[in-house]
Amino acid sequence: MLWDTFDPDEYIKRNYLEIQSVDREILTRVRDHFRDHFGKDGGRVGSGIDVGAGPNLYPALAMLPWCDRITLLERSESNLRYLRSQLSGYDANWDQFWEVLKSGDDDEGQAYAELGTDPRVRFKEAVQEPVAGSLFDLCSGAERWDLGTMFFVAESITTSLDEFRRGVGCFMSALNPGAPFAAAFMEHSEGYRVGSQEFPARDIDRAEVTSALKDYAEGVSIHRMANPKQLVREGYTGMILACGRRKH
Repeated sequence: MLWDTFDPDEYIKRNYLEIQSVDREILTRVRDHFRDHFGKDGGRVGSGIDVGAGPNLYPALAMLPWCDRITLLERSESNLRYLRSQLSGYDANWDQFWEVLKSGDDDEGQAYAELGTDPRVRFKEAVQEPVAGSLFDLCSGAERWDLGTMFFVAESITTSLDEFRRGVGCFMSALNPGAPFAAAFMEHSEGYRVGSQEFPARDIDRAEVTSALKDYAEGVSIHRMANPKQLVREGYTGMILACGRRKH
């Protein structure tokens, strides 16, 4: 299967060994969105899910203060192996991402800071054994979650606009009514390479993201980040972050 050829070490080396400005902005906005939803008193729900987690831990880190348990859904066996290797103590490169979450003026990062200087204990407690499965499996599953993230997935697994829209719908359908979410997308992606392997992508923009979410979400804010000097690779024009709640 194509996705089993995904090389998480190569992907991390290119994207996550050193935090990039765009990831810093995304993390800050997601942190503030969750804080605003749950309140400054540190409210918590039962369950969270990161859909298509891949070799990216920062969505799970962003959920740590807000839910008792976190599901990582991932299709690629190589990425599943990487995720399993991080459960008992994740690699040091993720510390810089945590620093962003627990920093900030006033009390933006208070709920994160209260987990201590090293949140690995909380991570080990909350993050479940990664689940093998596809984004599209969520449409037929009965389980629902109270908090959700999906970063660079629906537009990065297909060239089909219908599949992109269905993928967004499957993600949103897996959330309980009122559940907060954060979803990020590559804008106008032409596909991407990890090591020697090419992977597909769907060319989407802010309008397509808005359209895909409209039947499922409320209170949505959409941010476009498109500094040409901060692109992490060729073949796309920026990133789009959507934060909101599942409709009641």
